[in-house]
Amino acid sequence: MLASLLEVKGLETQFKTPDGFVHAVNGVSFSMEEGETLGIVGESGCGKSVTMLSILRLIPVPPGKIAAGEVLYRGMDLLKLSDEEIRHVRGAQISMVFQDPMTSLNPVLTIGVQMEESLMLHLGMNRKQARARSAELLSMVGIPRAKDRLPDYPHQFSGGMRQRVMIAMALSCDPQILIADEPTTALDVTIQAQIIELVKRLRDDLGMAIIWITHDLGVVAGLAKRVIVMYGGYIIEEAPVKELYTNLQHPYTIGLMGSLPRVDAKEHHRLTSIDGHPPVLYEKPNQCPFVPRCTYAIERCWKENPPLEMILQDHRVACWVDTKTRSAR
Repeated sequence: MLASLLEVKGLETQFKTPDGFVHAVNGVSFSMEEGETLGIVGESGCGKSVTMLSILRLIPVPPGKIAAGEVLYRGMDLLKLSDEEIRHVRGAQISMVFQDPMTSLNPVLTIGVQMEESLMLHLGMNRKQARARSAELLSMVGIPRAKDRLPDYPHQFSGGMRQRVMIAMALSCDPQILIADEPTTALDVTIQAQIIELVKRLRDDLGMAIIWITHDLGVVAGLAKRVIVMYGGYIIEEAPVKELYTNLQHPYTIGLMGSLPRVDAKEHHRLTSIDGHPPVLYEKPNQCPFVPRCTYAIERCWKENPPLEMILQDHRVACWVDTKTRSAR
């Protein structure tokens, strides 16, 4: 059996606050293969972004701390690398595109300077080679007159164009994994569609694996091969994308899907909402973290946190209730 490209085992991340430690990520485990697109969904504060920042060791210490776990990239534990060694992994082998490009780009440096930096650092190019490669990358992501735009500053680009610049920078060193952290959230729907199509085309052309973080199940439907649903720092459901959409199992995933407008629906249905608020985990729960908001809850849900278990082939769920029959599993 071939080793996974990326394997995360029992990852736990905490943040120290005046009120105590917040357990932001709690024992997250998953793996992905070469060229796979993995979707990670959940509402704000569920631990999606913190998980990815932990993988790249970008958690600010203090107040953050990776308390436990392993992150194996091609068998190498990223959590055990020195600061110098992890710097050679970031950007070169695993790249990340953040939600807001305006806060990710340096406003006082030109786009060209910012793109050339990583090419010279990771690939050993001189400035002339790096400038030529930067223009090629901007052209690849659909920015017209790419060579002429290199001397421009971030504020001279529109929001969609800035996100394209960020994608070009992330791809500059031909990474094996691209992590996209809600890269279309701040954009209008037309530009969102263009960015998603761009990422799909680049994935197919370059053969890289993608982790796409979002709160929108609709976005990952046509993009991902497999979907992980997170809540309260836990993975609560994981399945291939077609299996997940046709066989929802966890009450939270059902709630997320119920809040999504459907253009293919034959009848009109009122969109549903999930009452309540996400948990603030100052202590690891001894009950299901979703139980205060769950309409399927049974007595056991209030007493014990369910483990993530396989219920069908490649379909894992953390729930004590069979939501199809409303009976205990």
